[in-house]
Amino acid sequence: MFKRVLWLGIGVGIGVLVIRKLTQTAESFTPKGIAGQIGDSAGGLLGEVRSFIDDVRNGAAEREAEIHAAFADGALITDYVEEESDGY
Repeated sequence: MFKRVLWLGIGVGIGVLVIRKLTQTAESFTPKGIAGQIGDSAGGLLGEVRSFIDDVRNGAAEREAEIHAAFADGALITDYVEEESDGY
């Protein structure tokens, strides 16, 4: 008798877990679930674009600081351009 109750309890527990997982999966295919997934994807993409823009701005600011420092030291623009083009 105890074995039957034990196996019944295990079966009910597994059944509950399976039903919960199926319900979650079914909800992900509803319009609300799809909209949430798209929103999460768009939010991630937006974050990546913002990060890229920040990197570009930081790089431009560093480059501008280098150019200002070179001109402050008295470098001519032709010297600076020739120096940069020698590396390519």
